[in-house]
Amino acid sequence: MGFLDTLLGRTRPVPPNLDVLFTVPPAAYTLQAALAVHATGTGAVCFRAAEGAGARHTRDDILALLHLEADITVRTTRDEYGFTWIVCHQEIADLPALVTALHAINTTLSDNGFGALLLCTVLGFTGDDGGPGHRLGLVYLFKRGTFYPFAPLDDHRRDTTLELRARAALSAELPIEPELERWFPLWNAPVP
Repeated sequence: MGFLDTLLGRTRPVPPNLDVLFTVPPAAYTLQAALAVHATGTGAVCFRAAEGAGARHTRDDILALLHLEADITVRTTRDEYGFTWIVCHQEIADLPALVTALHAINTTLSDNGFGALLLCTVLGFTGDDGGPGHRLGLVYLFKRGTFYPFAPLDDHRRDTTLELRARAALSAELPIEPELERWFPLWNAPVP
């Protein structure tokens, strides 16, 4: 970083810590004990779409890599904001295997020069009672290097009580985003 950047207050983006995703499976036991939620077997990576041959080649590499996993189905989708989601789903939830697949997506994107386009990774959890109001997404923000819980209810409302309980349960195990205004709602995300 140069003198002018320092003077003008510009900073370089912090590279994402992709390995922090591996702290989620042990933290899931805490979530299950504290909130009676378990992994759904669904997770997704969200990134800003890139154009060109390099982006197509990277996307093809990711899909080819993940199709080798017999127990994970993969699909891609775009949301109304133009972000691309690569969604991984398991019939029988195996959180360590799911985290490994999501990590492979993130690493492939980052290694091919698209790390700055990564927005978030989301892992889905649901209540043991299966009720519609007991859904929880654990969101990892790449640019911040932090997690936050997102508990959507029907009709675009949030279960803030569940989110705050999840924050309290996970604060000793995961780097939790301290600024609540950065806990962005992911209303139409394919997870949770």
